[in-house]
Amino acid sequence: MASIDIELTSATATELAGLIAARDVAAVEVVAAHVRRIADVNGAINAVVALDAERALARAREADDALAGGERWGPLHGVPFTVKDNLSAAGLPMAIGAPERAGIVPETDATAVARLRAAGAILLGKTNCPPYGGGIETDNPVYGRTSNPYDLARTPGGSSGGEAAIIAAGGSPCGLGTDSGASVRLPAHFCGLASIKPTAGRVPLTGVLDDLGQLGALSDPRTQVGALARSVADVALLLRLTGGPDGRDGGVVPMPLGEPGDVVLRGLRAAVVTDNPLATPTPETVAAVEDAAAALRAAGVVAEAAETPAGGHEITLEIWRSYGDDMDAAALYGLLRRWDAYRGDWAAFDRRYDLVLSPVFPGPARPHGGMHVPGEIEPTSYTTPHSLTGRPAATVRCGTSPEGLPIAVQVAAAPWRDDVALAAALRLEQELGGWRAPEA
Repeated sequence: MASIDIELTSATATELAGLIAARDVAAVEVVAAHVRRIADVNGAINAVVALDAERALARAREADDALAGGERWGPLHGVPFTVKDNLSAAGLPMAIGAPERAGIVPETDATAVARLRAAGAILLGKTNCPPYGGGIETDNPVYGRTSNPYDLARTPGGSSGGEAAIIAAGGSPCGLGTDSGASVRLPAHFCGLASIKPTAGRVPLTGVLDDLGQLGALSDPRTQVGALARSVADVALLLRLTGGPDGRDGGVVPMPLGEPGDVVLRGLRAAVVTDNPLATPTPETVAAVEDAAAALRAAGVVAEAAETPAGGHEITLEIWRSYGDDMDAAALYGLLRRWDAYRGDWAAFDRRYDLVLSPVFPGPARPHGGMHVPGEIEPTSYTTPHSLTGRPAATVRCGTSPEGLPIAVQVAAAPWRDDVALAAALRLEQELGGWRAPEA
């Protein structure tokens, strides 16, 4: 049983879907293996905060019966998944780490959750996040702190830290988080996963909440629902399944999603960024970016050092300030003007480059409570520009720190070219190894 469980809980979502479709393994076996894995690891990492084991197993039995009768629900038929606690899931608690929300149970699914269920996937449960889903460490007064499966003394990051931790630990093959500045990409980097923050307006935010309620394109244009998994192919599949208008989120655009497999890398131009004035990366982080650039050059990409548009950190600071009571309408209007100009600078940059390679963070996962170090101005300054501009940004593991911790590289592309970012990430995964299981 133990060896079978390890095989199933180390497999990708795409591999599991293939095994179930071929009836080489039953969906109930797959779900049961992941439930057991959660029981084994969750006491140490505290990633899953609402487990729906009974309903998941019942749904898995229904999936097996359907398949026996010749009915396949979709490309993820029988495959389990998890979601960050700020996405609604019918019948499951949605505290979002806030004591005042303890006991609140939604009656409906967020659109992205419903779409994965419609594709045959089976929800295992909800995962931990900072209060109301925002922050770079996953800790809250309701559920406590989540730890990194590669080193329990370190954080998985935030705000989708619980989601990243349980996927890396084998308790879930894939899942959904949200990202406003780093919140999918940072935990994916700290936990060695593949991920994508999609183009703004691709995936509906319906059913995604913060302290003020339902999020939307005007109230929070930086936040997107993103996918996390142990393979780039799984991330691409989840994006394909969750994207597109839902008739409720008015900010979603009916823009077709290209297939990463159809992208020709040869001849594309990549800007390579290994440093910035706000956060100096470790030598191993620089090496990972340079290795990624070399791997893309071998595929025919013209990869060269380049400076990206400046000023994003200052705008991000002002956006954070605008969420309080310290900014009047005139100042907010001026901020929006500067934000528009910054987006224009990036649009001009995108005429010269198809891709941007950079660190996700200055180094690997940091100890709990140690996310900010002396002399460092803003460690998320590599990720926030792509949130300000709505550009798609993927991550993939490309290196390892001296401590044995994952180091990912961020691969960003022009708006609506999620396929280009994922195609480059897929190539890096093939050449540089991608996800590796924690030794602990």
